[in-house]
Amino acid sequence: MVGYAATARIRTTSPPMSHRCYYDRMDWWNYVASVPEPRVLVLQDADHNPGLGAFMGEIHAAIGVALNCVGCVTNGAVRDLPAVEAMGFQMYANHTSVSHAYAHIVEFGEPVEISSLKISSGDLLHGDRHGVVNVPLSIANQVPKVAAKINADELALIEFCRSPRFSLQELAERIQNMNLSCDSPWRGAK
Repeated sequence: MVGYAATARIRTTSPPMSHRCYYDRMDWWNYVASVPEPRVLVLQDADHNPGLGAFMGEIHAAIGVALNCVGCVTNGAVRDLPAVEAMGFQMYANHTSVSHAYAHIVEFGEPVEISSLKISSGDLLHGDRHGVVNVPLSIANQVPKVAAKINADELALIEFCRSPRFSLQELAERIQNMNLSCDSPWRGAK
């Protein structure tokens, strides 16, 4: 998934101070709609032990899809996995939960931190089954070209490794020619 971050801090272990239901936050949805499309909901569970309850489930995913959100990233919990998967909404979470418990938004639009990744409202995120990365906007337009080259280089190397021509000497030469660098911003982000 690729999209722009709509950030919020949530809690699930105690009721909201305003006694508002967990889904009664039109100000949150108006903020989400103000973020560029496509959008990724980023929910930092600020509880001491995140993940007791799940803010994101079938209802919030359906609202998110209607607002052109492609997924959700949270250090907390998610729920209703089969229904959410069926609608094509992607979720990255540390936990699952059977209940929303006291899930509610504490604040939104502020920087958050998910698994040591600092995310601000409007940041460009890329996520897949391996994790989530923040893509600097200054290089975003270069990513497709560089990713295609990396992919082609890696495919060629894998095909070579599977071929009867494989040798350690040629492997070393091919790796040298690929100009792999541990310092490259294009490598190793997971």
